[in-house]
Amino acid sequence: MSHSSVREEQQPEAAEGAAEGSGGRHGRRRARPRRKHRVLRWSATTLSVLILGTAGAGYLYYQHLNANIDKGKRSTGGSNAAKAKPNAAGQTPLNILLIGSDSRNSDENVKLGGSRDNRGNPPLADVQMLIHLSADRKSAAVVSIPRDTRVDIPKCTDPKTGHVYPATNDIINTTLARGGAGCTLDTWQNLTGVYIDHWMTIDFAGVVSMADAVGGVEVCVNQNVWDRPTAMQKGGSGLKLTKGKHDVKGKQALQWLRTRHAWGSDQMRARAQHMYLNSMIRTLKQQNVFTDGGRLMDLAEAATKSLTVSEEIGTVKKLYDLGMQLKSVPTDRLTMTTMPNAEDPQDKNHLVPEPAGAAKMWQMLRDDVPFDDKGSGGRKKTEEKVSDDPAAPDDRIAVAVQNATASSTLGPANGRARTVTDLLLGKGFARATADATAGLSEERTVVRYPSADLEGDAQRVAKSLGIPLSSVKKSADVSGITLVVGTDWREGTTYPKKADPKAGDLPSNSDEINGADDSKCMDVYPTYQW
Repeated sequence: MSHSSVREEQQPEAAEGAAEGSGGRHGRRRARPRRKHRVLRWSATTLSVLILGTAGAGYLYYQHLNANIDKGKRSTGGSNAAKAKPNAAGQTPLNILLIGSDSRNSDENVKLGGSRDNRGNPPLADVQMLIHLSADRKSAAVVSIPRDTRVDIPKCTDPKTGHVYPATNDIINTTLARGGAGCTLDTWQNLTGVYIDHWMTIDFAGVVSMADAVGGVEVCVNQNVWDRPTAMQKGGSGLKLTKGKHDVKGKQALQWLRTRHAWGSDQMRARAQHMYLNSMIRTLKQQNVFTDGGRLMDLAEAATKSLTVSEEIGTVKKLYDLGMQLKSVPTDRLTMTTMPNAEDPQDKNHLVPEPAGAAKMWQMLRDDVPFDDKGSGGRKKTEEKVSDDPAAPDDRIAVAVQNATASSTLGPANGRARTVTDLLLGKGFARATADATAGLSEERTVVRYPSADLEGDAQRVAKSLGIPLSSVKKSADVSGITLVVGTDWREGTTYPKKADPKAGDLPSNSDEINGADDSKCMDVYPTYQW
């Protein structure tokens, strides 16, 4: 898969944008990001590889399958996300980022995705889903972020060319062209604060190959649907179905997954993807595919040829081990969601994370709180460990205060570094200073320190302000104790404490679907009914 440097300019799709600008039955319809016949790739089939256990039958020709797998660097940028601490049983959550690439760097991808003018261009990450497997391996959650969501993207280095892309603020699907999937992963980590263990990508041809290997998957529409060119809108997936339930596979499955206009918006397309994935998982479990050696071999062959994965899981055995962890999750403990979002104040055709809802969802992931209400909370809170390193007297502790209250939706809260510095000075921290570094963004307030001998001092700073010790982090990115005031503390002189979310207490705008729910059907935008 190509991860060459991003092109100088990406041209918008005039016809697509025109249609998106018009009203839709599901609210505003989003502008297509910058490429002819843009389609939303489906990386959900990748999850079938994990749930099935890619190498269940693959050990019969292990080396052959290993040779099929393409690999890339897990991270190509920078992120401060840290792995979750183990629970009482020594278990930690598992997070995997699934990426659907719009690459047209092969005849088959051009045939399936159209837009021949874009052959050879750096791919965009038009589908992005985070799979979160709970530490106890009893539940799983999937979160999609719409491709047109504007976020902060860190500095990333292309692992193939060495080209360095500076940090920027742009829509999230551009990350794949700024250093590969590792840059997409780092962008997610910075946005969510969630440590992501692995990534996997799939392109057009891979989707069709996997869909054929899986076999038919049941989908449902409430009206006849035909996603075709219209007087107002060129292009379309070509999906044509009558009202009711249908089994789709191969190219028709790709049509279902790339359809957008007929559903009315990108958010509705994410819903259709979630329905497909849930149905596929139910189908595979009902077929007892785990005991069917022939089916497993077909899936293993298709999967290893279709996927590119982060290098630390680049063997059949490691993929198999991942699959064994995921396949036992009951379908009624699997929850599909979309990140709560809002219209971008800078561009109505784009989205931004909705501050309260997105922050709550990220906290649930970080704290391993089940998305469904069948679980019992997340990790049990452990007593915060006080450092053995004794703190110096308050007036001897040097601390720099940074304002990192900027976000995709809001500019920085002016004067926060100065306000919190004055607060520390008033508490006796005579060596507190305000750092004038601008443009920083951090979701949560954190106290960072560079070496073990300063841990006690850092904890003392946190304690004086009521900041939890879990927010005191060792970091190689600072040269001294640094208090980073995040978007969770945009005002006031008292650090705000929030109640911990409970199992199943998702934001109301998450559009969640339970994996066992087989009653869902897609509504069709009137223009595309026939």
